[in-house]
Amino acid sequence: MNLLTRNPGRRHGRSLRTRLLLFISATLVVVCAAMSLTTVFVQRAYLIGNLDDRVGNAAERSLGGAELQPTLADNLGFLLENGHAVGTLAARFDDQGTITAAAVVRQDAPPQALTAAQRTALKGIGADGAMHTRTVPGLGTYRLTALDSDGVRVLTGLPMDDVQDMISGLVVVEALLALAGLTVAGCLCAVVIRRQLRPLGRVAATAVEVSRAPLGRGEVTALTRVPEQDTDPGSEAGQVGAALNRMIDHVESSLAERRRGEERMRRSEERMRRFLADASHELRTPLASIAGYAELMNRGTDRIEPGLAWRRVTAESARMTGLVEDLLLLARLDEGRPLQSAEVDLAALLAEAVWDARAAGTGHEWQLHLSMDAPALVTGDEARLHQVLANLLANARVHTPAGTTVTASVEATAARTVVVRVRDDGPGIPTALLPTVFERFTRADASRARAAGKEGGSGLGLAIATAITRAHDGRIDVTSVPGHTEFTVELPAATPELPPGETALHVRTAPV
Repeated sequence: MNLLTRNPGRRHGRSLRTRLLLFISATLVVVCAAMSLTTVFVQRAYLIGNLDDRVGNAAERSLGGAELQPTLADNLGFLLENGHAVGTLAARFDDQGTITAAAVVRQDAPPQALTAAQRTALKGIGADGAMHTRTVPGLGTYRLTALDSDGVRVLTGLPMDDVQDMISGLVVVEALLALAGLTVAGCLCAVVIRRQLRPLGRVAATAVEVSRAPLGRGEVTALTRVPEQDTDPGSEAGQVGAALNRMIDHVESSLAERRRGEERMRRSEERMRRFLADASHELRTPLASIAGYAELMNRGTDRIEPGLAWRRVTAESARMTGLVEDLLLLARLDEGRPLQSAEVDLAALLAEAVWDARAAGTGHEWQLHLSMDAPALVTGDEARLHQVLANLLANARVHTPAGTTVTASVEATAARTVVVRVRDDGPGIPTALLPTVFERFTRADASRARAAGKEGGSGLGLAIATAITRAHDGRIDVTSVPGHTEFTVELPAATPELPPGETALHVRTAPV
């Protein structure tokens, strides 16, 4: 196993604290170096400029003294005059550039003539007043210039040792100050960076703790949050902490949603098993009846009248066919198959459904309310919408005792919807049954009385009504308390609403 495998963290470089410290230190080094070099160069330029002024003044004095004896090309007597600093170098040369005399001023001694090697170092300097820097053997570095006046040519220079010593000292001082400043700044930066990154370290520790939680399995309790003091949006670390808390909230929400999804899936599986069991039971009963009557017919007509047997077989077949058709309809609606689309008058459709229900339930009082504020027109499948209304009315008829008043109404609202309401004053739906009343094979037989001898439904009526309503982009709802149960179907209107101000006309059928 290589080193990278054993220490995978090394592949990602140093820590943020170390990188920041190195970056800031490097920046400070660059800044200090730039400031020191700038200071040195400015100071050197100033000192050289000052030296050049002194060299120019000395050259003019030397030229003035040489002009007093223009014919003596090798006379340097002007160096004996006062005003020439120790170390001043002077020379005279002819028009070919050949040095005829050269000497340097000494302390408390006559000027000392230059050797041949020293004179050689002064060659090539023209009498143009420009400044030159030359190293003279035995004397050091000089700043030199040459002047010409009517054929009198004089070269004058001053030593640069003082300037160079001063610049060297300045460099040493700048280096020491920069080193001391960098040391102090580095220590301060290390302390400040450590203090400023503490919140980020706590955020990272929280993230590590959350990452170790068993999110993929088991029950996850409340996850650790970043402390409030580390979620200040005014700082980057606070922004990271706040973002991590939001992410943890999303994770917990996702886990809760996953648990709810698993619970819904479990309940869905239970409903599916119950659905299959109920469907099997509903289909088994007519099949068993058909098989029984067929067996009796096979044994001979003396055991049962053929006409009666045939009528029972036909009735059970019709019952089984209706159940299968209901299941197929629900399957088609679940698959989202398109329904027929045409303009449907819900008022006329509801009136027909109420008359049909009154013919089937003569023991109930049926009432019909039609609001004429606006046409109750919707776009949809007329046959399926009639089935919705018929199922709601049949539900009220089957699950309420005789003498119950069932009222059906329809109206077009200002929100461009058509609302159908079917209410009764029966015993009501049990509270525990309300959340599942629209589910398949849900029965209220145990809580809502039925007439003696009347067969219960298959439990698919309200489920079919719900599926058809949703297929028409509508919604269905129910409210129920003892003495008042009301189903509400709301569908999008096919025509815009009429202007307000018209009165409503209510039509009530006479009780049966």
